[in-house]
Amino acid sequence: MTEAITYSVPGMTCDHCAHAVSSELGAVTGVAEVEIDLGTKLVTVTGRGLDDQQLRAAIEEAGYEAS
Repeated sequence: MTEAITYSVPGMTCDHCAHAVSSELGAVTGVAEVEIDLGTKLVTVTGRGLDDQQLRAAIEEAGYEAS
C-alpha cells in the first residue's frame, strides 16, 4: 500500500536546497516520489514501507532539519 509523509523543512530556500533534499530522500528504500514546494517549505514523500527515522536522517544528511 502506498503511503505519503509530509515534512516541514524551513531551511530550504532555493532549488539547490530542494535538489539536495530530494536526492537524499530518493536514495531511501521504499521512496517512489519526492515532491518539494519551496513556497511552503514542505516535502512530501510517497512510497511503500516508509520509515520516518530513515527519512528524517536523509533530510539531515542533506543539511536540513525536518519537523
